[in-house]
Amino acid sequence: MREARSVVALTGAGISVPSGIPDFRTPGTGLWERVDPMEVAHIDAFRADPVRFWSFYGQRFATLGSKLPNGAHRALVAMERQALLDGVITQNIDMLHRKAGTRELIEVHGSIASCSCPSCRTHVALEQASMLVERAHDGVPRCEECGAALKPDVVLFGELLPERALERARELCEGAELLLCIGSSLEVHPVASLPLLTRAAGGRIAIITQGPTPLDELAELRLSGDVVLELEQLLDALAAPARG
Repeated sequence: MREARSVVALTGAGISVPSGIPDFRTPGTGLWERVDPMEVAHIDAFRADPVRFWSFYGQRFATLGSKLPNGAHRALVAMERQALLDGVITQNIDMLHRKAGTRELIEVHGSIASCSCPSCRTHVALEQASMLVERAHDGVPRCEECGAALKPDVVLFGELLPERALERARELCEGAELLLCIGSSLEVHPVASLPLLTRAAGGRIAIITQGPTPLDELAELRLSGDVVLELEQLLDALAAPARG
């Protein structure tokens, strides 16, 4: 990191697990072991059965909205403030990087920070959407302008990633001399291919996550310990005087 002119972080669900948010694919505890994502988190499911869709997402809103950043999020903020990190690309929708204070943040899968009306494009902040969920007899928040079911501003299965966010993520990865892949299984495309852009441009990747990834053999460094401990120790090492 000291030698690299540009360092970028790519984070996945594993960085938020210490904040009490389960990841998606860990055997025994992953969210998708309890529910079928194609039934509750697909754009077709939202359109076909908003009641069932919001029975899942209403709980997600209530759970995620109260969670707080952990030491891993804060370590990345500290690195950014010390000009050691150029930005964070995250697959997470939980707003924890925002809450921690990350400035250059690219949320490639969107965020629960707001909902939108697919019919009239009205935007509603998280607090208002949560209130509408609580008031609705069927648990479906509806647009107060036209009455249509609101959709969270997150990328559902079957949807394309926002082009502007994806383009910025590609730009950062292509310019990175070091890409830190933190808490991601690196299995969900197109985000999973971002580290390959770094490698193709001559940069290096370091993977810090529990469980194997398809890119482990390409990593210059592979750490599998507790993500908070790993990043806090990294921050401490960067604060120590450089040897030699």
